[in-house]
Amino acid sequence: MLNKQAELAIYFSRDNLCLSHVNGKISIDSRNKSVQPTILSYGEAILTTLDEYARAATRENTRRSYRSAVRHFEVDWGGFLPATADSVARYLTAHAETLSINTLQQRLAGLAQWHIDQGFPDPTKAPIVRKVFKGIRVLHPAQEKRARPLQLDEIRRVVQWLDEAIAAGVAYHDRAAQLRHRRDKALLLLGFWRGFRGDELTRLQVEHVEVVPGQGMSCFLPLTKSDRQAQGTTFKAPALVSLCPVEAYRDWIDATQLSHGPVFRAINRWGQVADHGLHVNSLVPLLRTLFANSGIALADQYSGHSLRRGFATWATSNGWDLKTLMEYVGWKDVHSAMRYVEATDPFGRQRIERTLSNPGLFAHVAKDEAIEAASSDSRESSWKPT
Repeated sequence: MLNKQAELAIYFSRDNLCLSHVNGKISIDSRNKSVQPTILSYGEAILTTLDEYARAATRENTRRSYRSAVRHFEVDWGGFLPATADSVARYLTAHAETLSINTLQQRLAGLAQWHIDQGFPDPTKAPIVRKVFKGIRVLHPAQEKRARPLQLDEIRRVVQWLDEAIAAGVAYHDRAAQLRHRRDKALLLLGFWRGFRGDELTRLQVEHVEVVPGQGMSCFLPLTKSDRQAQGTTFKAPALVSLCPVEAYRDWIDATQLSHGPVFRAINRWGQVADHGLHVNSLVPLLRTLFANSGIALADQYSGHSLRRGFATWATSNGWDLKTLMEYVGWKDVHSAMRYVEATDPFGRQRIERTLSNPGLFAHVAKDEAIEAASSDSRESSWKPT
């Protein structure tokens, strides 16, 4: 048990918080030797640890979005916190024509969370705010922009280009090129076949990946967007005959000899691998550059969601039912899942031409629809209120 009067040496690092000793003797973890200790009282140590646990409950992407929302409201616009419902409504009005509906929603979520965290009433739930936001939706409708899904043929073309680039790096003894292309291949194939989000790829840790040769691999993520209870989720990817994510991952790990920490990391021009993981904001430029170099058309229309949308589209076109797809990818809400699925015949061209080429089928369908409509009218006319 810790004595409440004792002093604790607390070591801060990028990834964790280490309590190294009580009452004077200090034992420093090998990964924190460069960090100078900060002596805190027992109460301060408990509060610090409490803050660390509270921060760990929310994804870094979400925290970053919330901070951006509060900064935009308070600094850029000049609002005051805690805010009133009237000031939030005026803030929405001021940015109705310049910010998208999704961005305004993120701003409201950030402001709401700030007030909840600080113990103030949430002004974003006020009727005036809801009414103004609904009015903005009506007067400034915007079609949702979705990432272009990456098709399997395009995956093959990119992987072929990467394999050639890796071979060239080996031939010219270019370690940086070898590592960069091996990393990109593993990231691409694992992201596609597992339908990972961009931030899930950047947060994946080597110690949370288990490979079973010839069968597949398991990837554990302590926190995901759909894991509201923070119970952690294990995702499994199969070993494949071609375009294999397991083989690509093992090649990358064997080349770098990574044993812990982030799986996907930055690589400098001398072939040195960074200690920290790729930043989530670097993923889109990385993928677009990769697609452009491998000859994929409209490379600037792809994003991190292109891997997830591409897999969902491939799975549905190959007979996966929606329930199986949701379980595999990790979606909890059917509406969220449907946003990622690209119809195989989006304009209905194939169905219409098939009907036009078979007039008898068209007449049969029309007759069935007429019978159903008549039956529906009959049911409605016979209904009486009780």
